[in-house]
Amino acid sequence: MTRRVWFVSPALNASLRQARFDDGAPLDAAGRTAARAAARSLPTPDLAVVSGSRRCRETAELLGLGPAVAPDALAAPDTGGWRGRTLAEVSETSPQDVGRWLGDPEFRAGGGESVADLCARVSRWLDTLDAPDASGTSDVSDVSDEEAPVSRGGLVIGVVEPELVRAAVVHALGAPLSAFWRCDVAPLTVTELSGRGGRWNVRCGRPLVPPASSAASGEAPQETPSR
Repeated sequence: MTRRVWFVSPALNASLRQARFDDGAPLDAAGRTAARAAARSLPTPDLAVVSGSRRCRETAELLGLGPAVAPDALAAPDTGGWRGRTLAEVSETSPQDVGRWLGDPEFRAGGGESVADLCARVSRWLDTLDAPDASGTSDVSDVSDEEAPVSRGGLVIGVVEPELVRAAVVHALGAPLSAFWRCDVAPLTVTELSGRGGRWNVRCGRPLVPPASSAASGEAPQETPSR
């Protein structure tokens, strides 16, 4: 049976606008307005998941995707000592490190997590969606009603950091890790994965359209059939 996973990128906050490594800032006014306008633009999922960052949790809440599970595998990237700094600031003080981060998937940004590590944990999470405990927790006995496993063929929707969307696309396409930085992820867009038998199809970057706008245009969200 076809598995469906939709990844939604968070709405804008000050950190995203400033190209700042996530510092826990909330959504800004424009981001909250955009997320609130897009509420009810998504179908009701069998399982809702979220990165643990504040902007992802707030986006999920405004989109009506609650309660949502926060699997460790979908946590925001660990940027170590770069957390809270802008890319421009890090580039000024540590240009060689930034070059290595963008060119070497094994390099640990700010002493934190490498692109390879990030892609590996997202890949493992996607590969285990068929397991009995698809919520991503380690002990089924500790799973609450909100964390009930999703059945095969059920729809999983997650509001996750853009880096996790990139990692998911790299895994789904079987692309090399060097492709990670070649995938742009705009705010409040949906990247849809559907697949079975270890193969995934990908539909990238569909903007979340407010329900009224979608109805007026006669458009409806489309799903890519698995081949």
